[in-house]
Amino acid sequence: MNFRNFKKFLIMLFILFSGCSSIPKNVSSSCDIFSERYFWYKHAKKTEQKWGTPIYIQLAIIKMESDFDWLAKPPRKKIFRIIPYKRPSSSFGYSQAVKGTWSQYKKETGNKLATRARFKDSVDFIGWYTNKSEKILKISKKDAFKQYLAYHEGWGNFKHYKKNKKVIGLAKKVEKQAGVYKRQLSECNKSLNKNKYIIF
Repeated sequence: MNFRNFKKFLIMLFILFSGCSSIPKNVSSSCDIFSERYFWYKHAKKTEQKWGTPIYIQLAIIKMESDFDWLAKPPRKKIFRIIPYKRPSSSFGYSQAVKGTWSQYKKETGNKLATRARFKDSVDFIGWYTNKSEKILKISKKDAFKQYLAYHEGWGNFKHYKKNKKVIGLAKKVEKQAGVYKRQLSECNKSLNKNKYIIF
């Protein structure tokens, strides 16, 4: 394969990958998300079975963190309000996991090829994280409010969350969104489990 053909191959591969990873049209509806991305339902279901983290909480965390944007990054800080500077953290992808925690996840799970831009790995990361939050902080995996607080603040800073009204506000939104997703899934769950077709 010469360089020109290899370049075309890379472009086609990128288009295919970006197409499969594009943002769903209606991220406010769990049923619509999974109708458009049926593989995602399989991955979220597997995470629920593996870690015990409900699908609706997985989705609510991703909705808050990245709004299902696979390439999401925190906005850059600006010098004098106009000159782009560094980003406030290394958060990236669906889960907005930072590099350090992502490396810990890969090491502990053995998922060495995991990438933050892949939905499958992102929901597994959320399952792993919420599972550790339950063990370390005794937070139920069904408690969307406190699980998100631990997710956002980290296990060490969780005890100080009451001092941060902004984070409490975000956690309440996650809790509310989780409730919406839960109700929606109860309506479309049967059709999702019976679906034998692959929907891209």
